Amino acid sequence: MKSTQELPLNDQQLEILKLFSRELDEEDMREIKGLIVRYLAQKVSRLADEAWEKNNWSDEDMERLLEMHERTSYDPDN
Repeated sequence: MKSTQELPLNDQQLEILKLFSRELDEEDMREIKGLIVRYLAQKVSRLADEAWEKNNWSDEDMERLLEMHERTSYDPDN
């Protein structure tokens, strides 16, 4: 696998670099990070809502999912 430095930038990454071509102070940077985090949180919430509707889940289904224990057992020898 190529290291991150060897991978070319995609169009989205180049566009973001253009947006940040000027120096930003710490407050602006914090605000921009907050905007991105809020956008991604809203997107995840929207996807979860779509899955909820598609699967016709009820509150009882969600409680059941929350109580499930499907973790893989930890084996320190493997």
